[in-house]
Amino acid sequence: MFQLRFTTLVEAPLTVAFDVARTLGRPWRSPLHEVVSVRPDRDVYAGRVGRGWVTHSRRFSATGAGTLVDEQVDWETGLPGVLGGWVDQVVLRRRIVGAMQAHLDAYAAAAARGALDVVQVVGAAVVDRRRVLVAQRSGGPYDGLWEFPGGKVEAGESDLSALVRECREELGVGVLPQAFLGEVLLDGSVAGGAPGTSTLRVWWATLADGAPQAHEHAALRWASADELAGLDWIAADRPLLPAVRTLLARL
Repeated sequence: MFQLRFTTLVEAPLTVAFDVARTLGRPWRSPLHEVVSVRPDRDVYAGRVGRGWVTHSRRFSATGAGTLVDEQVDWETGLPGVLGGWVDQVVLRRRIVGAMQAHLDAYAAAAARGALDVVQVVGAAVVDRRRVLVAQRSGGPYDGLWEFPGGKVEAGESDLSALVRECREELGVGVLPQAFLGEVLLDGSVAGGAPGTSTLRVWWATLADGAPQAHEHAALRWASADELAGLDWIAADRPLLPAVRTLLARL
């Protein structure tokens, strides 16, 4: 068995990176068949190629700069002996590297374009003295539930610029984003977009100026790591609680 690995960082959220990858497919002449597909985390395709076979797997991971895509290609020609080894090591390896490089360049560009058509949501885990600021929703279907402050990214705006703006509008404070905490798939539609395409991306942030005030929420409170589980959270924010608890524990 022979193997090659490729890593690409695309400027797009998880859902866009995954969907564009599936739309473009794989750069192989022979079609591969789906073995596993878990949107937006990973997929695996495999198929027979002549007397041999090819398996192409991908994993998608959220980062502060976009989505990191780790791809692995495993293959065998099925040719015996020295000839088979030479074909695998020299001929096929060169062809696979060339095909993947061209494919990944096109993929990164397509994913970046696709990200422009999707409205995203950002959130801030604002931390002070080993406590995190949480906000209680007022009105609407999530009335009374707790969340991390934040909101939608506007057209032409970066995630971090939107984060700073939303904290100023909702809380009346300036914040300094520190580190990316995680990304969660949003099941519903955002700003009229297709359901299941947007994600919530959350950063750890610190206060730069001002004292938080509830301009758009029913209430604000500073919560310790032990208090987070006892709050009634909106569904999108709950998967991020382990990362926030870990952050508070190490500060």
